[in-house]
Amino acid sequence: MSEAPEGPGPEWLLLHPRTVLVRVVLFAGVLAGAALPTGFALAGSRPLWQAFAWVAAGVTLALAADVAAETVRYRRTRYRVGPERRETGVPPAEGWGRSETGVPPAEGWGRVELHTGLLVAQRRSLARERIRSVDLTANPLQRVFGLVKVRIGTGEHTSGGETTLELDLVARAEGERLRHELLSRAATVPEGQGHDDALAVLDPRWIRYAPVSFLAPALGGAAAGAVMQVSEWFGAQGEVIDWIGDRFQDVSVPWTITALVLLATLVGAVGALGLWLEMWWNYRLERAPGGTLRVSRGLLTARSVSLAERRLRGIELVQPLGVRMCGAARLDAVATGLAQDDGDRHGDLKNLLPAVERAVADRVAAQVLREPESPTGASLAAHPRAARTRRLRWALWGALLPVAVLALLGLLITPVLLYVAAGCAVVLVPVAVLFALDAYRGLGHGVSGAYLVTRSGTVRRATVALQRSGVIGWTVKQSYFQRRAGVLTLTATTAAGAGAYDILDAGESQGLVFAAEAVPELLGPFLEPAHMPEARVTRR
Repeated sequence: MSEAPEGPGPEWLLLHPRTVLVRVVLFAGVLAGAALPTGFALAGSRPLWQAFAWVAAGVTLALAADVAAETVRYRRTRYRVGPERRETGVPPAEGWGRSETGVPPAEGWGRVELHTGLLVAQRRSLARERIRSVDLTANPLQRVFGLVKVRIGTGEHTSGGETTLELDLVARAEGERLRHELLSRAATVPEGQGHDDALAVLDPRWIRYAPVSFLAPALGGAAAGAVMQVSEWFGAQGEVIDWIGDRFQDVSVPWTITALVLLATLVGAVGALGLWLEMWWNYRLERAPGGTLRVSRGLLTARSVSLAERRLRGIELVQPLGVRMCGAARLDAVATGLAQDDGDRHGDLKNLLPAVERAVADRVAAQVLREPESPTGASLAAHPRAARTRRLRWALWGALLPVAVLALLGLLITPVLLYVAAGCAVVLVPVAVLFALDAYRGLGHGVSGAYLVTRSGTVRRATVALQRSGVIGWTVKQSYFQRRAGVLTLTATTAAGAGAYDILDAGESQGLVFAAEAVPELLGPFLEPAHMPEARVTRR
């Protein structure tokens, strides 16, 4: 961010006047929530009516002060959007320093500026060519008043200063105008390709995949922890434990634990369903005019995220274990300018599609990429058996290490732990082997048209289709054990998405030849027999 000096230029605009009302109503709700317990607390030493009279007086004064502060903040907050090109059609880079009359251009050209502050004035601005996203959000109260929060971001990580501007709040029509103006400035649609009305819309049947996500058990555990924490606040944790014990007094301990786990899982599944409704209700993915992809979703808090297609470098098809077992997958965008900075409190910007049937995910991926068939569905080359051996070895080490610890403690402390160790071995070893074999089957890589495709993972399997032109470098890594097994790991470096995507445990010649063929200009020159420096492989 840089300070924007005062001066002539584009017209300064104010936030919507109802901003003050929305903020005051929200503050009044907070005061009302705090007033009741405060009144009862004060009533211990004086009559109840007198305690609440004092509380009412304090609430009135606080509310009056908030009204005054919000009014001042509203009057001191203003913004403007400078035009990116001059009326003569000369881009700012060519005509920035002088106009046709020889007069320097007005302040604000090519920038979005925001001046705000209650006691300390803040002046911030963003260059329009750096803007990567314009997101609109509105909670239920804001939706009642027809207002939205506009968040303008660059999608960058910087060591100093902010990389976003927030207009809190403007009318929805003004938010849509800002989004269209800031994102469609240089976007073009390829010749012969028009705009689609919608690439995907909500299918209520998709909700069946919510309970099989990892979120369900996490929510169940959080609910159980919340019950215990709240009961501890009121000094009733012992009573809660006794009540649960009474319900299961005629049930064995293993079955009691099983029943409680199932109950927590059921509560988590219900919570996952509710969260899914809040996040994905009214979902719509469309290709908007101006060359942007727009995702709209949200039940209570509405959210609209736009992504310029020229920033898209590929797609990531994600399959968590439970979702994959149901034959489903979700889609994420691999794009530049989607860095998750600290100011993003509204979820993941890259989500394009919730968990849906795999066929639907592939169809939407093809439409997003403007390809006849999705590269995420292409057949991939298998990895050598050494990769399977390595995964089996890791899995067995991970399963047998706790078994060995329990067995050692059983020999030193009590024989009971020996039986526990034997039970863990019976359960953990087969599960570890199954996961290792599944992880090996999930490995793959290949080329599909203009895209490099890589797949890996078992608990979270991800298939990434990355534009070959978006690969800016290769990193080849080979540890001591990989060298003995004759495999290596290739990492495709890109300026989009996670920044790097791995091809794990590919054969030595297989991986190098693949990298050279996928992006010939990067690795090809180093594969000539006379030009193969030892440093081409990073060993660790």
